[in-house]
Amino acid sequence: MDACSPRPDGIWITLLLLLFAAVWLPHLAHSSLVPPTDNIEQLTWVRSLEWGYYKHPPLPTWVLWIPVQVMGLSEVATYVLGATFALAAMGLLWRLLAALRGPVHATVAVLAALCITYYNGRLYYYNHEVVLIPFAVASAGLTWKAFRTRQARWWLALGACLGLGGLAKYHIAVMALAVLAFWGWQRGWRDTHHRRGLLLAMVTALALVSPHLYWLWQHDLGPIRYAMESSLGLELQGGRRWTGSAHWLLDQLLNRALPAWFFLLLALWTCNRGAQRIPAHRHTAPAIDTAMSRRLLLCFGITPLVFTCALGLFVGADLQLHWGAPFLLLAIPAAMELGRCKRAWSAVPLKSALKAFGLVQLLLLLWGQMISANGEVRWQRHHWRNFDAQALADAVAPEARAELGGPIRLVAGPPAEAGALALRLQEKPLVLLHGRLDISPWVDRKLVDGCGVLVLSKAPKPPGYRAVGDNFPGLYWRVIAPVSSSVRCTGESNATR
Repeated sequence: MDACSPRPDGIWITLLLLLFAAVWLPHLAHSSLVPPTDNIEQLTWVRSLEWGYYKHPPLPTWVLWIPVQVMGLSEVATYVLGATFALAAMGLLWRLLAALRGPVHATVAVLAALCITYYNGRLYYYNHEVVLIPFAVASAGLTWKAFRTRQARWWLALGACLGLGGLAKYHIAVMALAVLAFWGWQRGWRDTHHRRGLLLAMVTALALVSPHLYWLWQHDLGPIRYAMESSLGLELQGGRRWTGSAHWLLDQLLNRALPAWFFLLLALWTCNRGAQRIPAHRHTAPAIDTAMSRRLLLCFGITPLVFTCALGLFVGADLQLHWGAPFLLLAIPAAMELGRCKRAWSAVPLKSALKAFGLVQLLLLLWGQMISANGEVRWQRHHWRNFDAQALADAVAPEARAELGGPIRLVAGPPAEAGALALRLQEKPLVLLHGRLDISPWVDRKLVDGCGVLVLSKAPKPPGYRAVGDNFPGLYWRVIAPVSSSVRCTGESNATR
């Protein structure tokens, strides 16, 4: 590499990722009047640490608990955590590819992955998909280590990774399938170390996730039933299966990942343009088993896409677009393995690649500003980012406090609207999801009876409710007064029980 080119080592990549976050996070925070609904969900759940919640496993909520103790119950903590998990996955991806294909190839792949809209325009999201991203990448790296070294400790680490991923989101099963696909492609059954290693990984993963499985059994498989009712168990029929699967795949590859393909084409163009000036030693890569590493990248890059489409085609699941978030970055190195250009990526001039990357990011930032809640154009005006939770609080809080005879300690109603309102109230009240105690373990019946509830509703003209106002069409509110005085309703609600 010539002396004037940037040096793609670990420190250089870390600084690049920090700069990426320093540009995108302030932009995204400024572009929304309210945090994403998934962030609000986590800030609602963190009021009580459980082994599971009515929709998902517990790890993202556990991780959020410590920042909330330090930073308070604020969306800022979720923004920082969301960016941390997403960019940590990028760092892990770079380390894996640098070992397999060299640092230049790895840098080009990470720059391309950062162009996927899951990881720039949603960098401030904090949800179960985001927490799963580094576990997805780590599972590929640990599988490689396990096969290369044939050491039990790497199989043990892989099992721990899959187990912790299971505590983040059940979609980790897709990465377990990728492990099995690679194990089969490598004929792992022929090697005693790999047979025992796979069993060790399975037992370790099951041991880590077993407390949550026990919780599931105690709570009537709540998250499983939620998944079945919302997407997996809908059993779409006929053409809807084909159109749903095709729409999901096209959205992932030609919408979310489209800026990444554009960047890679620009990078290839600069490489071909300067091919006569590239020193021969820039094409060098680590001395590894190229065929085995190629199989690894293809298995982990393609299996999630194929499996998800299969869910739609053969099970009739209603495929959710955000399901691709934990895995789509792995499609980048898989795509780079295809075609005649697979050896050209290590010859890409990094300065030219950075210029192309800057151009793509500038276009994405301009698009983000056009759809921003504070932008001049404000396209997508009905998007959740335009929900003015502070205006809602100003409209209902004074009268609600007067009717309650004190502070607002509980808000009930739809999770998004009720959670957003709670974050904007000075009392930071607890949220009673859908008015149900069984899915809101942080709320005690005594608190409901002793403090009363501010209730929101989106039902059409519910009796006894008042319209919030013209700025919130279809949203109504009422107050349920306290029925006893056994609870002292003063001050802010605790962050956790």
